Amino acid sequence: MLDFNNPLDVDFVLSEIHRFHLSPKKKAMLDGNRYYLGRHDITSRKRFVIGEDGNQQELAHLPNNIIINNQYKKMVDQKNNYLLGHPLSIASDNNRYANLLNHIMNKKFLRLLKNIGEDSLNCGIGWLFTHYDSFGTLSFKRFHPFEVIPGWRDAEHSVLDYAIRVYHAPSYPQSSPCSPPDLIQFVEVYQSNGISYFQLLHDSLVPIHPFHQNYFSISHDSSSPIPYNWNSIPLIPFKYNAKEIPLINMLKSLQDALNLILSNFQNQMEEDPRNSILVLVNYDGQNLAEFRKNLATYGAVKVRSSDGSHGDVKSLQVEVNSTNYKTIISIFKKAIIENAMGYDASDNRLSGNPNQMNIRSMYSDVDLDANSMETEFQASFQDLISLLDAHLFNAQLGDFFLEDSNIIFNRDILINESEVISNCIKSIDILSDKTIVAHHPWVSDPHAELHKLHAQSNPSQAPNSPQS
Repeated sequence: MLDFNNPLDVDFVLSEIHRFHLSPKKKAMLDGNRYYLGRHDITSRKRFVIGEDGNQQELAHLPNNIIINNQYKKMVDQKNNYLLGHPLSIASDNNRYANLLNHIMNKKFLRLLKNIGEDSLNCGIGWLFTHYDSFGTLSFKRFHPFEVIPGWRDAEHSVLDYAIRVYHAPSYPQSSPCSPPDLIQFVEVYQSNGISYFQLLHDSLVPIHPFHQNYFSISHDSSSPIPYNWNSIPLIPFKYNAKEIPLINMLKSLQDALNLILSNFQNQMEEDPRNSILVLVNYDGQNLAEFRKNLATYGAVKVRSSDGSHGDVKSLQVEVNSTNYKTIISIFKKAIIENAMGYDASDNRLSGNPNQMNIRSMYSDVDLDANSMETEFQASFQDLISLLDAHLFNAQLGDFFLEDSNIIFNRDILINESEVISNCIKSIDILSDKTIVAHHPWVSDPHAELHKLHAQSNPSQAPNSPQS
């Protein structure tokens, strides 16, 4: 347990902050987030040539297109929507328990979870903070991964000993409210006994109000806060994989190469004078450095005739082969999909009337990766459910500590509806109606659909029938 009355512990927190800010891990997190937003390395690209002194110098007047084909963002959205695009299902033998969990993990929570899934892919890990707001209501908050420095208790990174959050917040000066706000750096240290608050000022931690706060709730019959500590820090990690490796580590070089090829192709198209290199015969030559600079700048070459003939002007045609560019672009796009373990929506297996086997084959890579991601998320949900069980018990809504619950991820996969419906028809008298209805592609609520089928078969028992 960190003791902030001990100068050694304060120094330890400061050293952890400095170490994390300079670490390759944080750089990869920032790269993943930056590339997802479309701010790729090519945006700082410049055109250079070797100058007369043998050093590189920038040529500002040459075409310098910056083309970004953000295949990385496409892969992140594809994988995130595949696993988290549909609402989760919560199953439990105790219907009341399942209804309470569904009430807590509502649509607002599912939207937050989808954003955390995006963080997991971009940064290797996402963070969900469970807390009580000022009204005593259980709430959830998403922390940016590049703000959180976890202190793990074990080598598998499964139990948090502490967590340090470093973030910036704007401060508006009261003397001149119209002035741009200053950014103040705050530090929050999360431990099992609560949160400690600091401001990072001149490389030192300055305690701020409230210096320390328990994870608390507010009773139903009183407005006073009741300290309520969980057995663990209510900060849940959601990992993309066990190694916490972000997707950008596998795709950055390929994405940069794709952007470069597209930008170079556009530059070639705009460099019309460079499509013809002029050869000036029987004119004064120049040194090699000037020759290379003039060739890149003007597209002209000055040469001297050796036989004393008259001067002449000739041209060397340089044609841009678009087929080569198309081939290379196609190779890079395919490599990005393969390394991301995604799927190609333009796959030839979807042409015509694809069967379910072809569709599953197309989804095989993304399904394998989703299995790994779901395994990590299921472990995170187990930690979250334990916090929710304590919340329900504290709120006097029931003791569900020994109840089992199952979180079901409804994956977003294409299906051949006619083939599935045909299989459902063939399964009549082999499987139960409940199983068949649950697998029908047009049914979202099997229980409600079975109720409608029963009412249709027994109109006299329907609630609105004249006999009832």
